[in-house]
Amino acid sequence: MTSGDVVVEVPRPGVVLATLNRPERYNALTFAMFHAFVALCERVERDPEARVLIVTGAGRGFCSGLDLDDAEQLPTMSAPEMLAGQERWAAGIVAFRRLTKPVIAAVNGPAAGAGMGLALAADIRLATPAARFNAAFVRIGLTGGDVGVSWLLPRIVGLGRASEILLTGRLFDAEWAERIGLVNQIVEPEGLVEAACDLAVEIASNSPFGTRLTKQVLQANVDAPSLDAAIELENRNQVLATRTDDMAEALAAFRGKRTPVWTGR
Repeated sequence: MTSGDVVVEVPRPGVVLATLNRPERYNALTFAMFHAFVALCERVERDPEARVLIVTGAGRGFCSGLDLDDAEQLPTMSAPEMLAGQERWAAGIVAFRRLTKPVIAAVNGPAAGAGMGLALAADIRLATPAARFNAAFVRIGLTGGDVGVSWLLPRIVGLGRASEILLTGRLFDAEWAERIGLVNQIVEPEGLVEAACDLAVEIASNSPFGTRLTKQVLQANVDAPSLDAAIELENRNQVLATRTDDMAEALAAFRGKRTPVWTGR
């Protein structure tokens, strides 16, 4: 599927690849693209064949944030108009976080502002040495909290590093991003999408229900009030998983030394 500024394809079974397609603007986001993100995630959510979503950028950039042509409209909006817009734009990024299927960000270049927010909304981030990150909001007169960044970033890199990143708005490279845990792995440019696809296939080799509950339990238990609360949710999920046909299939495949055939039931 090609939808203007976002191109969607299926490079391998179960793997959906969404490419931001405005390379001449380093894939800067228009207001319409936030709506496209919501529609993309809804489509992936409904598709039983889609197991993992990869997001990357065309050309030399991942996503340079909000397009300056659209950003120039912000000061002219009334407070109610701006709030309504902010809620729509944030929803476009949060859609990736709320998707029950894993999301991998293949960061091939600069990821700034909302583009960094998009990378943070993914479950796993791979990056090339050319990747650069910054939360540019504070440098253009806004606050460092936008499209979920103030919630996501401390949970990925810790409060101290998040404070440094958001308060300075400075640009940092892929090596530092990997060192602080923002990036899982640095991959050479020519192998980035292939590495993301390999990782997606590895994830998709597990049962759909088990994968879904694993993503959800990670998101829930990162904020669990206690170990007991975390274990309570884990216990519930394990009980649910044992009720599925796929659990029985997994055991049978293991005993038979064969690849399981998942039905999602």
